[in-house]
Amino acid sequence: MSRIEQTLAALRAAGRPGLAAYFTAGDPSYDDCLALLKGLPAAGADVIELGMPFSDPIADGPVLQQANARALKAGQTLRRTLDLVAAFREEDERTPVVLMGYLNPLLRYEAASFMADAAWAGVDGLIVVDLSPEHAAGIERLARRHGIAIIKMTAPTTTEARLERVLEGASGFVYHVMLAGTTGAALPSDAVIAGALERIRAQTSLPIAAGFGVRTAEQLKAVGRHADLVAVGTRLVEVLAAGGVGAALAEVRGLGAAARGE
Repeated sequence: MSRIEQTLAALRAAGRPGLAAYFTAGDPSYDDCLALLKGLPAAGADVIELGMPFSDPIADGPVLQQANARALKAGQTLRRTLDLVAAFREEDERTPVVLMGYLNPLLRYEAASFMADAAWAGVDGLIVVDLSPEHAAGIERLARRHGIAIIKMTAPTTTEARLERVLEGASGFVYHVMLAGTTGAALPSDAVIAGALERIRAQTSLPIAAGFGVRTAEQLKAVGRHADLVAVGTRLVEVLAAGGVGAALAEVRGLGAAARGE
């Protein structure tokens, strides 16, 4: 079993949702980001989502756009993002790491080389926000060759016919974007979230992560009644920008406790 499969199976056996903590690679600096990554598992992150900095992050709200800009200004590259994962893996062989970002940097790196280097570094999964199903076959083939899960994204606007197409070739888990907008916006109602996830479960046996909009422990608990993983990003990046690594890890500890039902 992969790290993702092991982690989600353990969460399911424990009867609780997991916390997927998102930060942007290299924000605010390489060294600070590495210290943050090393502290996340003990703080309560079950899965780490690491954003690949990009100059035009169209799906991200202002907070994550600023994080991308800070990371790029500090010299972060895709190569250095893989270096971060490799350095993290020197101390942690258990926690899944999922890279999240856009297609352009992968193509500039060269997709086959990227997949090989990502697997060597210890990357478990990949979310490419702007990779359409119609153009995903080559990326998916390379990812499977190197044991990297291609995690597909769904949204409230995904039609039934489109949902079936999107889920083809999905692995690891499905990432459901709970709102029709950029990261950091307000959550829809509990009934809307529950209905959306039920619709996805009817078409896949993969676990489901829900993200975009969760900011508090109470919201995490509410979403976690329906999702296998709850992703938190904008709030964590805000705390990191305002208070540094220690404050960010403290925020993760609070969210992790909520995921454990404490």
